[in-house]
Amino acid sequence: MPSAESKTAATTAGSGGVQSLERAFDLLERMADAGGEVGLSELSTSSGLPLPTIHRLMRTLVACGYVRQQPNRRYALGPRLIRLGESSARLLGTWARPYLARLVEETGETANMALLDGDEVVYVAQVPSRHSMRMFTEVGRRVLPHTTGVGKALLASTPPEEVRALLARTGMPAVTEKTITSPDAFLDALRQVHEQGYAVDDNEQEMGVRCLAVPVPDSPAPAAISISGPAGRVTDEATERMVPILKEVAAELSGALDSTGSA
Repeated sequence: MPSAESKTAATTAGSGGVQSLERAFDLLERMADAGGEVGLSELSTSSGLPLPTIHRLMRTLVACGYVRQQPNRRYALGPRLIRLGESSARLLGTWARPYLARLVEETGETANMALLDGDEVVYVAQVPSRHSMRMFTEVGRRVLPHTTGVGKALLASTPPEEVRALLARTGMPAVTEKTITSPDAFLDALRQVHEQGYAVDDNEQEMGVRCLAVPVPDSPAPAAISISGPAGRVTDEATERMVPILKEVAAELSGALDSTGSA
């Protein structure tokens, strides 16, 4: 039988391995929060870990392809993370479908889930309305945030200077005559979203279509859910009824996403 000493050594090695794994994921998340590229000293300051520990972990991540070292000696998130992210986004849409189905059941309109991917909004799940006249957005479709309710919901808590930088990169082309095309007007709309807790796309992506959207709180990646339908059905009166349902489902989805990570 293994001695008590060998058991202790094995336990220490195992917990050390788990600790290293936790630290490695923490560093990856800190890199993402910093925009994807950081220096070792920045990671040391933000994480509180000593430089030799960070250097050892980063060497392992570089060897695995999850981090790459730039010519300027800084570290950037690596290309192998892309495949993981794409697979995770697909699963996120799968997990969300029962919640979107509930939205359709209770509001009668098409329900969507979208993520912020770089500077674009990407739709990852949809459950269509049962009405013969209904909205349809292809899963995987990408749109610019300033044209959609989900885009507003996703950016409502983003610092204004970051929103302006995003808009400067993407431009603000008009999709319809009601699309917001001014950064100041868009920031005003985001302030309203932040205050009231939901976003409205009023004929801004497609004429005759209104969309209501809310963010999914504490989502592992910025996410929003929405319902969309003809403007004649998604009226101001209907909005008062639908928004509480949207917020309730978003909170339930948030809890479900959090629980999927528990052992």
